[in-house]
Amino acid sequence: MNVTWIPDKLSDFDWHKIGIAALNTLLYIAVILVVARIAYGLLIYLLRRMLVERKGKQLLDERKANTIFSLLRSMAFYVITFTVVVHILKRLFNFDTGALLASASVLGVALGFGSQSLVKDMIGGFFILFEDQFSVGEYVQVGEFSGIVEETGIRATHLRDWGGELHIIPNGSIAAVTNFSRGKMRALVDIQIPYDENLDHAREVMNSVCEVVSTEFGEKIIEAPTVQGIIQFGDLNVVLRIVGFTHPNEQWSLERELRRRIHSAFLEEGIRTPQLKILSFEDLKKGSPNDEQ
Repeated sequence: MNVTWIPDKLSDFDWHKIGIAALNTLLYIAVILVVARIAYGLLIYLLRRMLVERKGKQLLDERKANTIFSLLRSMAFYVITFTVVVHILKRLFNFDTGALLASASVLGVALGFGSQSLVKDMIGGFFILFEDQFSVGEYVQVGEFSGIVEETGIRATHLRDWGGELHIIPNGSIAAVTNFSRGKMRALVDIQIPYDENLDHAREVMNSVCEVVSTEFGEKIIEAPTVQGIIQFGDLNVVLRIVGFTHPNEQWSLERELRRRIHSAFLEEGIRTPQLKILSFEDLKKGSPNDEQ
């Protein structure tokens, strides 16, 4: 194979002009990226000031504002990214912007038919927003996943679980949502009392604890916790139930505090709580009929 023509062909190129063109292209791309980054940061700053950090009249509640901010931020990212890509392609390949946008629109229609799940996710995101199904900061359950809503984008919703796991759920797959942050939430505590204890005394102690906790929790409580009475006769114990209602996401802390206070009050009053006795091998031998003989 004859390759002697390669040095002659390479010498025909004007490397100086090529280097300048390449440098100009790199500078152009760098400027475009910097401008896009500044524009995105400025836009996010303005959205945050208008929606999240409002100093004047508040047209939206905090969670609604955070949700709209999250959605607009996601849309701004995609729009700016698409604009940057179009300008870079135009610079590199000298494309006609109008023809490129027309091709992109045709391609978008084609992809719309082939990627129905993506369109479904976007439509689902808008319905979640405008129907106010949930907002950023609320605790919800979606299917088998539950957690605090960290972000609601045009395509997916981000849930942060109690264990720290981040669940990213496509909006189009959200068929049903259980929202634990709307209205009053029930705090429920069941206390088991042995049959040989004085139930009236135990109930009086529990009522006293409920009154103290209701005073200390104050604004977190909508309806003060009260002892409902006996709800079950178990094999070894009687079950007394306490029910109260709190503001969203406060029910669990109220339940924990009630259990802690009741346990301490029972110890002071000498009221026993159920205890599980684990029998050892020696205990079993002492109780066997053969040993008695």
